[in-house]
Amino acid sequence: MTTASPAGAAEAPPRTGALLTPAPTRTPAPEADPAPPVRRTPLVVAGLIGAGLSAYVWSAHGAKPGILLLLGIGLGFALFHSRFGFTSAWRQLIAVGNGTGLRAHALLLGTTATLFALLIGTGTGLFGSVPAPSAGPLGVALLVGAFLFAVGMQLGGACASGTLFAVGSGQSTIVLTLGGFIAGSTLAAWQWDLWRDLPAFDPVLFSDHLGWAGSWALTIALLAVIVLVTRRVQARRNPPPVGTPPSARTTLARIFRGSWTLWAGALVLAVLGAGVLLVSGGAWGVTSAFALWGSKLVGLLGGSPETWAFWQDPKNAASYAGPVLADKTSLTDLGIMIGAAVAAAAGGVWKLHRGLPARTALAAVLGGILMGIGARMAGGCNIGAYLAGIASGSLHGWIWGAAALVGTWAGLRLRPAFGLGNPKPGDGVC
Repeated sequence: MTTASPAGAAEAPPRTGALLTPAPTRTPAPEADPAPPVRRTPLVVAGLIGAGLSAYVWSAHGAKPGILLLLGIGLGFALFHSRFGFTSAWRQLIAVGNGTGLRAHALLLGTTATLFALLIGTGTGLFGSVPAPSAGPLGVALLVGAFLFAVGMQLGGACASGTLFAVGSGQSTIVLTLGGFIAGSTLAAWQWDLWRDLPAFDPVLFSDHLGWAGSWALTIALLAVIVLVTRRVQARRNPPPVGTPPSARTTLARIFRGSWTLWAGALVLAVLGAGVLLVSGGAWGVTSAFALWGSKLVGLLGGSPETWAFWQDPKNAASYAGPVLADKTSLTDLGIMIGAAVAAAAGGVWKLHRGLPARTALAAVLGGILMGIGARMAGGCNIGAYLAGIASGSLHGWIWGAAALVGTWAGLRLRPAFGLGNPKPGDGVC
C-alpha cells in the first residue's frame, strides 16, 4: 500500500551519523498497534501439545532429545515474537534498499560466531558430544541450490525457519509452502545421483588457516563491512521503514506477548542456536528433516526410500533408520512450530487464514518445491548453510548468501506473475 508522508513527520536522521544511529528512512517507523487479547484456546492447545510431546520424548528417548525439543520451542517463540525473517530482509534490501533486516542478520551471525568459536574452539559439549563446525563443498550445486532456494522463498513467502514459525502461527498459505518444501526435499533425496557429483572444491574453514581466534576476527570484520554497506545503500535510497507488528505496552508483558525488536530476537536466537550445538554437537538446521519426513511417508505408502543413494550414504542412513522423534532436526523443527503457536496465541494474533487466491496457492507450492530442491543441492538452507556456515567460519556460508541475494533479485521479478507484490519506494512501510 502506498501512503503519502504524514504532515509534520520527523525528518530522517542525518546520512552521515554515527554507526549505531538509526539508518535513514523516508518517514519514521509507525507506532505499533496494541496487542490484541490473548487467544486462550490456541494457547492452551499449543501448551498442552508442547508439554505432552516433551514428556513423551524425554521418557522415550532421553534427556538429550527432550532438551533439543525444548530448544526448538524456544526458537519458535523467539522467531515469532521478533518476526525475525530472512525472506523479508532480503526482499526489503533488494526492492527498496532498506537494510534493517540484513543488519539484524549481521548481529545474529556475529553473536552466533562468537559462541561457536568458544564452544568449538574449546571442544565444549554435553552428553558426550564434540561440537563441530558446519562446512560444505564449494561448487556448482552450492551456487545453483542457493539461487533456487532464494527464488523459492520469494515465491513461497518464507524461508526455512520462517515457514515453520508461520505454520505454527496459523498462516494457511505457508502450510502449502511447507507441503511443497517436503515434496521438493524428498524429490531431491530420491534423485540425489543427478547432482551429488557436480564439480566442486573441498570445504574451506577459516579456522584451518587462521585458528579459531583468527576465524572469528575475520568473520566479525566481514560482517562489519556488510553493516556499513547496507547503511550506505539505505542512506542513498532513503527507503520506507519496516512495518511494526502489534505489541504489548510494558516491557514485562512484551517478553511473553511480544513484539520484540529484531536485535533482541537476534541475540536470543544466537544463544538458543548455540545451545543446539552444545547439546548435539551439530549446528541448528531445518531442511534435512523435510527430506526425512517425506521419505518416511513414501515408505509408509509402499515405496523403498532406504534403497535410495541419499539414505544409503553413511551421513544420512542413521537418520532414516531411527525414529523421527529421536532426530535432532525433526525435534527442533517441531519445537519451532509449537513455540510459534504459543507466541502467536499469547500475542493475540494466532489465526487461520482463509480465502487463498489460486495464484498465491500455486506460488506457495512451487516456492516450497524450489526451496526443498535448492536446500538439498546446496547442503542447507538459510539456517543450515547461511547461518551455521558463516558462524562456523566456512566459506560456503558466504557463497550461499551471495547466491541467495542474486536469487532474491530473480524471485522479486517473478512475484508479480503470481499476484504477489513487492515493496516500492513510495510505500508507507516495506
